[in-house]
Amino acid sequence: MRRSINILTNTDWLSVFIYLVLIVFGWLNIYSVNFSETDPSFFSLENRYAMQIYFIIASVILAIIIFLIDSRFYSFIAYPLYVFSVLMLLAVMVIGKEVNGAKSWIMLGPIGIQPSEFAKLATILALARFLSGYNVKTNSPQTILKSLGIIFFAPVLIMLQPDFGSTLVYSAILIVLYREGLPGWILILLLFMAGIFLGTLMVSKFIILIILISAAAIAFFILNKNLKNFLIVVLVLTVLVLIGVVLKYFELIPKNNFLLLFGALVLSTIFYLIRAITAKIKHVFPVILFLYLFIGFVYSVDFVFNNILQKHQQERVQIMLGLKSDPWGYEYNVNQSKIAIGSGGFLGRGFLNGPQTKLKYVPEQSTDFIFCTVGEEWGFLGSFGFIVLYIGLLIRLIYLAERQRSKFSRIYGYGVVSILFFHFAVNVGMAIALFPVIGIPLPFMSYGGSSLMAFTAMIFIFLRLDSTRKAYLI
Repeated sequence: MRRSINILTNTDWLSVFIYLVLIVFGWLNIYSVNFSETDPSFFSLENRYAMQIYFIIASVILAIIIFLIDSRFYSFIAYPLYVFSVLMLLAVMVIGKEVNGAKSWIMLGPIGIQPSEFAKLATILALARFLSGYNVKTNSPQTILKSLGIIFFAPVLIMLQPDFGSTLVYSAILIVLYREGLPGWILILLLFMAGIFLGTLMVSKFIILIILISAAAIAFFILNKNLKNFLIVVLVLTVLVLIGVVLKYFELIPKNNFLLLFGALVLSTIFYLIRAITAKIKHVFPVILFLYLFIGFVYSVDFVFNNILQKHQQERVQIMLGLKSDPWGYEYNVNQSKIAIGSGGFLGRGFLNGPQTKLKYVPEQSTDFIFCTVGEEWGFLGSFGFIVLYIGLLIRLIYLAERQRSKFSRIYGYGVVSILFFHFAVNVGMAIALFPVIGIPLPFMSYGGSSLMAFTAMIFIFLRLDSTRKAYLI
């Protein structure tokens, strides 16, 4: 049941104010990066800072239009918009223009549109529509699988472009499922998989296998709380490994530590499966299933790393993990970014006075590395203020999401927060070498019409939904 309300009175103007501060501050940094005394005209379309003004104007108009539309429209349009975004992602692979090795853009005259940016908006709208449906239980296996299908269908298409950075963003939407009741062990499992993926690149598969076997044994003990069965598992595996060591010593089996341990594992698995059936021991089958799935996952890492990731993406991950050095390639870009940020000192070198910025030492400084301009020209104080402001916006949006009476609005609000947080954390982390460079913009700050309009639509649709929260009487 709904009642009429005053939209202007109920709009969260603090969030609007922070949004305006961020886009103005972003434009100042884009202007600093691209300004030249030889520029033909301030409003020339050849200048990025001029184009960004037009993008900002278009975004503000878009925000106004969003507020003029009834809030119920966004739930109604969720599924059609999701289907349309998928069709656009398919179209970009056929008629798209390749930029920086990725076929991600559809050109409309001089203006390029990046469908992957708008697909994020469509995905969180569709997810909110699905999870807010009648009698939908978030923690049921069927709901989880359907939710994962909605979340990860679009990034599969984006990966084919290939655009690894935009693909990773969608993993942040899992935060929404966790807020809505997704069991915590699933997130722990996903984090464990990420750790195994990175660990497989850094150490031998033999060590990873030891970690997996240990984790399986501990999981088995936690589930059963039976010390006797746990000790039998450890004892059987230990005896089989010792037998293998003896056989290897006498050269009766190949001298391969991984094969020795894996062979012992297979034999102990067979033994314990028989014991589980005869003694009716619980939780043996799921633990063994997950163990072997993880072993298969370990062997898939090399294929994914070598065949799905592009060469420059492989190098970035290897350099971040300390497996490779490339001081005059990718590493040079990150080093220049760190030099720019470090040279700003406490108060910064001043607007338009950053030498790293003016001399174009840092590549993609208007987009991926816009934060290093903040560090160089505005210093530690400016960088700290920017980070506090951005975190303040995220906290404010979380507060707004929690006060929603509509489940659709709450879920959508958390979707917006999760995507903004991922972009913010990873982009700033890239600039200071905490994350590999994956090429994603800093929302409201980086140059680009598609990203600015998509993020504007995300946040203002949520603010529009929030403005009508009191219309719901329950």
